[in-house]
Amino acid sequence: MDKYLSHIIVKTYMKFINIYEKQLILIMLQIVDEINITILVDNITDRLLPSLSLVKRPALISNKRFNKPPIAEHGFSALVEISYRYKDEKFKQKFLFDTGVSKNGIIYNANIFNIKFRDIETIILSHGHFDHFSGLISVLKRINKPIEIVVHSDAFLKRWIVFSDGRKARMDILNEENIRQLGGMIIKNNGISYLPRPKIKIFENNKDNNRFDKKNKRILITGEIPRITNFEKGFPLQYKEVKDEHHLIADTLVKDDQALVMLLKNKGLVILTGCGHAGIINTIHYARKVTGIKKIYAIIGGFHLTGQEYEDYIPSTITELLRINSEYIIPCHCTGWKASNEIIRAMPQKYIQTSVGSTFCFN
Repeated sequence: MDKYLSHIIVKTYMKFINIYEKQLILIMLQIVDEINITILVDNITDRLLPSLSLVKRPALISNKRFNKPPIAEHGFSALVEISYRYKDEKFKQKFLFDTGVSKNGIIYNANIFNIKFRDIETIILSHGHFDHFSGLISVLKRINKPIEIVVHSDAFLKRWIVFSDGRKARMDILNEENIRQLGGMIIKNNGISYLPRPKIKIFENNKDNNRFDKKNKRILITGEIPRITNFEKGFPLQYKEVKDEHHLIADTLVKDDQALVMLLKNKGLVILTGCGHAGIINTIHYARKVTGIKKIYAIIGGFHLTGQEYEDYIPSTITELLRINSEYIIPCHCTGWKASNEIIRAMPQKYIQTSVGSTFCFN
């Protein structure tokens, strides 16, 4: 066969496959009618922020008394509630994304906002850093029943921070045994997965198990995110143990970093990140690629642009965010004041201030 003709055939075939895959993916992520994201743990609390059309702030006063103030911590946790119609029924489901940096900070704030954890269907950990998982044990004790926890396998690595001057510190690690003892059912998934998680239906004869709701895919968990930009470098200070603390190798990519992606009806994609170690631009590109949807409605979460190692990324990140042109940008946690100020300067109409207790209402 002529090489030129062969090339044309292969090219046409690959084009067909790409179109097919795109259509398949579009079918897999289904729309949601409403998304409410409540910030339970974040670096910022501001009790004087006004509510807006897209964000409900916690009340300052009730019954002629000042309400108890929440606490801010260098960590992150968000309660995600989605509403949608499926098989002629309306559903509301809640999921917990990360659990904060202290053992009880998330519990303290949840009590103030009267948030119950027992109706949460699944816990998702964005990655294995202690400012995102330290409240997990307290949350499991509060839930007090079996619950699935979706996490990348690298989140359980033994990691260190090693500074250029030779100082180093061991990072806290997730304890699988403790998690399982408290009812946590760990789901290690490095690739794309979906929420709600399929449930097990057990028939009366106790012999036949059948999974249902396989097609009900409303939230995409990205799993490991490919790194394609030339400026987002991950976490240069991070190392992992090979044998012990005397045998460390660089672990800069933070492969366990993952985000949540939702398709809001008539609006576009809503992307929720934890720290954004994969790079907020890499994350957005990947969300677009795997869903086949270009329109970004809202980006919310940590963009990891604070600290000396990351501030050089800010101009390139702003340039790309302007090109992406989302409707709203809500930087949280480790984005940093400098990057947030640059976002405000470049995109003042798109920026919304985060604060502990705020509920962002997308519908």
